[in-house]
Amino acid sequence: MYLPNQHTNRNQLIVNSIKHSSCRRSVYLGMFVFLAGSLALSPLALAVCNEGCIGFGSTFLGDDTVAARYGTAIGARARAYPKFNTANGANALYSDTTYGDVRDVAVGCNALFSAQHASGNMADGANALYSNTTGNTNVAEGYNALFSNQSGDRNTAIGFRALYQDSGSSNIALGFNAGANVISETGNVCIGYNVLGLAGENNAMRIDNIYSSVASTRAVYLNSDNKIGILVWSRKFKEEIKPMDRASEAVLALKPVTFRYKKNTEPSGARMFGLIAEDVEKVNPDLVTRNNKGEAETVRYEAVNAMLLNEFLKQHCKVEEQGRVGEEQDRTIARHQTGIRALASQLQKASDKLASIKSVPPVVASVKSPER
Repeated sequence: MYLPNQHTNRNQLIVNSIKHSSCRRSVYLGMFVFLAGSLALSPLALAVCNEGCIGFGSTFLGDDTVAARYGTAIGARARAYPKFNTANGANALYSDTTYGDVRDVAVGCNALFSAQHASGNMADGANALYSNTTGNTNVAEGYNALFSNQSGDRNTAIGFRALYQDSGSSNIALGFNAGANVISETGNVCIGYNVLGLAGENNAMRIDNIYSSVASTRAVYLNSDNKIGILVWSRKFKEEIKPMDRASEAVLALKPVTFRYKKNTEPSGARMFGLIAEDVEKVNPDLVTRNNKGEAETVRYEAVNAMLLNEFLKQHCKVEEQGRVGEEQDRTIARHQTGIRALASQLQKASDKLASIKSVPPVVASVKSPER
């Protein structure tokens, strides 16, 4: 039996067996010649498999495999220098010959093949992080994931060819070919099948199927800490509640416009309707949200709508008050009209009576002369 950890040559084993049986030496000699010729023709038969432990928690198994302190190397030419590294697969961490890498994990053929001065990387899959030489704290899971990265840090790529061309930092890709068009950018997130990303674009997030999904319940918002969630209106989430009063009058100074987004923001170039954040900021700074530089960037349309509602209700109250005043005026006019009609009736009666008096002829009384 051939035991690799004893470093015993196969031909030597055959020779020893011949010595122990002189009566059949000629037969074994023929077998030896045949086997020796066969072994000479096969390159694989000449390989020496290293297996064992060298102390300090190190384990190695495979042709030309090397492991250092607290390292594990399994597979042909797998290297686990200088400590705390794990190389599992042919050529895993192959180029680490300068004792530069620490705390790397390479699982798969050619995983972290080019690493020389890197640390904290996790490569799981054939050719994962293949070109990485000095990049740190990257995670690549999948065939050819983060294949081209050389010195980028803090990238996470999960999926077949995820972030294949990426050499930037702090990018995240999840899915088949996710982020495949990201080259040297930073801060991008690509989630979903063939969500490729865009070269030259930084700090962008792309998620598959969102555009074509239909929903009818709640809108999703994003706060300044990049937290995604719904906008809540319950009293239990609020404090310092007070009437809006005249604060909503600022909305009357806003100037709505029509516009088109630039092509890199909205490729369709559709005509839009809305407000300009910088103009809104001049009217009321509380009606805009800001980017990480403190610049006005987004209009808080939900706040504008609330202010419009308050102004509508104020106008509605005025209209109702005017209606009540009008109704009271109508009642007063009606009363006056009733009094006028009564007075007119009385005047008519007096006029009629006066007219009747005027129509009666005067009576002349005869005067008798005094008797003499």
